[in-house]
Amino acid sequence: MKDLEFEHKRSLSRLEAADQLAALAEALRHGGRVELQLGPGKLSVCIPDQLISEVEVEVGDDQIELEIELKWSTTQSDGAKG
Repeated sequence: MKDLEFEHKRSLSRLEAADQLAALAEALRHGGRVELQLGPGKLSVCIPDQLISEVEVEVGDDQIELEIELKWSTTQSDGAKG
């Protein structure tokens, strides 16, 4: 069971998507406790030094889906193990 799940979908321009990814990249660069603007509110998370990354691309008849997933442990002793 998940403790918390948040999903926010919206239509945005290429530049808005770039700004959103740049803000996430900046948060990842600094690490520690960061606040991310997600939809109508902010999400505060602690980002560790090590993460697990998964990139998935699905090509269908009328669309392409690019999914970038970042995972990390919420326990300090586990670190990021694959």
